[in-house]
Amino acid sequence: MNGSTTYTVPTALDIKLKRGPQGLGFNIVGGLDQQYVLNDTGIYVAKIKENGAAALDGRLQEGDKILAINGHKLENLSHNAAVELFRSAGEDVQLRVQQRPSVSVNGPSGSRSDGESPLSTLGILVAVLGAAAAVTFLYIRFQPQLRRHF
Repeated sequence: MNGSTTYTVPTALDIKLKRGPQGLGFNIVGGLDQQYVLNDTGIYVAKIKENGAAALDGRLQEGDKILAINGHKLENLSHNAAVELFRSAGEDVQLRVQQRPSVSVNGPSGSRSDGESPLSTLGILVAVLGAAAAVTFLYIRFQPQLRRHF
């Protein structure tokens, strides 16, 4: 392998946002009743809205876990309870966020280890489906001839 991969430990970050015309400018997923990550009841950032408060601030990223809002911890809350906390948080909102783990790769970008194929998963799927269609066509086309030989 030409490069090495390192994983950074997620870090907690305090972010203060001012609610804008579009709210805080991001959508959330997760909760006790709608786990986004298996065995994790946390609340995660699903989407950052363009030109919203979060996008303009620039620190909050899709995939980040929101640990608390204005000091209220979000662990073991239903999705709706978390949404209600966000809605009632006021104009100035303090978020405690665990950033998603980042991966950094040493070496040229786009490099692959020797065992990796340049074909994408989609390409492989298309090839397999094409082969299956060809076999099905040939079977249907020559089925009457196959029966005569038995």
